[in-house]
Amino acid sequence: MSADTMRAVVQDGFGGPEVLRVRQVPRPAPLPTEVLVRVQAAGVNPVDWKTRSGTGMAGVLGEPPFTLGWDVSGVVEEVGFGVTTLKAGDEVYGMPWFPRAASAYAEYVTAPARQFARKPATLDHVHAAAVPLAALTAWQALVDTAHVRAGRRVLITAAAGGVGHFAVQFARHLGAQVIATASAARHAWLKGLGAEETVDYTTTRFEEVTAAVDVVIDLVGDAHDRTGTRAVQVLRPGGLLVAVPAGVSPELARAAEAAGVRVSPFLVEPDGAALTTIAGLIDAGQVAVEVAETFPLERAAAAHVRGEAGRTRGKLVLSVTA
Repeated sequence: MSADTMRAVVQDGFGGPEVLRVRQVPRPAPLPTEVLVRVQAAGVNPVDWKTRSGTGMAGVLGEPPFTLGWDVSGVVEEVGFGVTTLKAGDEVYGMPWFPRAASAYAEYVTAPARQFARKPATLDHVHAAAVPLAALTAWQALVDTAHVRAGRRVLITAAAGGVGHFAVQFARHLGAQVIATASAARHAWLKGLGAEETVDYTTTRFEEVTAAVDVVIDLVGDAHDRTGTRAVQVLRPGGLLVAVPAGVSPELARAAEAAGVRVSPFLVEPDGAALTTIAGLIDAGQVAVEVAETFPLERAAAAHVRGEAGRTRGKLVLSVTA
C-alpha cells in the first residue's frame, strides 16, 4: 500500500452483506478546518445495514459506490489550516458528517475538527468506537428534544441495544425514573445500568403494565408490532414520544392527537461538544459501554449479518488497525 492509498470497505451496488468488499482506494486529505484521522476502530449501526440495502441514508448518499460507517475512534494524523482544537497524535472519537457519507469503514477519514472530541481516556479504541452515534442519539433525544429532568418517568424501548443501553444510563443520570423493555435475560443487566422497572416484551405488552409516563424514547417503531403507536397509550396527557427509527407516521400522529400527547421525529447530528460531556461521564465511571462483538475490517459483511439477526446486547465494532 502506498502513502496515497488505504484499505476501505466499498459497495458497488445495493444488496445483502455480500456487497461489502475491501479494496484499495485513494487516501483523503484534510481541507481547511478539517483533520485526517487514522481510524483504529469503527462502530457498526443499524443505519449502516439499512443504507447498504438501499434504505436508511441511501437517499442522502446516492447511488453506490460508497463506503459505509459513521462511528470513528482513532488518532489525528494531520490537521488542516485553521484547526486549533486538535493536533497530530490526539486520540479522538466522533460521528462525522452524518447523515452525509463519513466513510468510516476505512483506514482514514477526514472531517471538520469540531465534529470530533478527545476520546474517553478510560476506553480503548474499540469501546470508544461503540459510543458516538448510539450515545449521541440517546443524549440528543433525552436532553435536547425531550428536556428530561429529575423526577420524570421515561420509557425506553429496545433498551438493551446500542442506543438503548446509553439511553437508560443517561436518563438515570438526569434523575429520571427509567422503565426499560427488553427480553428477560437482559433485565438484571439493565437494572445495573439504572433501570428501575423492566418489561419483558416477549411475554408482556408494556402498555398493560405501564402508565403515566412523561417521555417515551421509542427505538423500535411501528414496523415491529406497532410499538410506537402502542406507546402513545402509556403517556400522560401532554407527554412526549420521540420516534427515533422511522419518524412519525400519519397513523402515529393521529393516535397522538387523539390521546392528547406529543410526538417528535428525530435524527441524530454530529456534536463534538456533547461527545466531550459524554466522555466525562464515561471517565467518571457513570456510564458503561457494552460491546457485543468485534470484527476485523475484512469481515464487515459478517458484522452486518450479526447485526441484522438482532438480539444484540450493546454494540458491534470493526477493528480497523491490527
